[in-house]
Amino acid sequence: MTTRSRISTLAVLTLAIAALVVPSANAAATRYITISSQGSVKVVPDAVRINATSTNIATTSKEALAATAKTSAAVRAALTLAKIDKKDIASTSVSVYPEYKYDNNTTVLVGYRASQSLTITVRAAATAGDVIDAIVSAGGDSLQLNGATPFVLDNTKAATAARTVAVKNARAKAASYASLLGVKLGKVNYLVENSAPTPYIPVMAVAKAESDATVVDLGEQDVTVSVTVQWSLL
Repeated sequence: MTTRSRISTLAVLTLAIAALVVPSANAAATRYITISSQGSVKVVPDAVRINATSTNIATTSKEALAATAKTSAAVRAALTLAKIDKKDIASTSVSVYPEYKYDNNTTVLVGYRASQSLTITVRAAATAGDVIDAIVSAGGDSLQLNGATPFVLDNTKAATAARTVAVKNARAKAASYASLLGVKLGKVNYLVENSAPTPYIPVMAVAKAESDATVVDLGEQDVTVSVTVQWSLL
């Protein structure tokens, strides 16, 4: 091979390598912006969840359990009169165990305590106070009221509204950043919902009115949705 041929071959190879290394002018770097945002809406609860426990102490476990069953039956009867459906009454626990007292460093068996806990869903929130009064009257001193919690039976609409707010907030934030950077938003690359819609649950809210009737204050709850959205930048 002549010297001129070698030089020509090297020139061709150099050009080929340069074509592989140097990127095309049209191959712009991928640019994007990722935004996390939340959306919240306030809703008034339309139902109340009541937790109550029937409990009795007796000489034997059998007697204690029978007494508790009687108390629970009276509570169920009161709930039926209050038009609470059976599907909205659920037993969460049934127990019986020895109960002791301590006197002068001595353990003394007092008897046996039996308990049955119930969760009651009141779908007409405005009647929750009356339901509480009814079961306390039926159960007497053998009934413990553990809590009354307002909640939203179906938060689907509220969650949809919260998603709308979350995406709107994310777009506004992304547009603000794009303006500051002197670029424009392109298509959405992806959207991820970071958490399921969850309402803020208040603590037990029960009060007595001047008429001595129990009132359950419903208040408001926040239904919140959190999202992460990525846009390409133009």
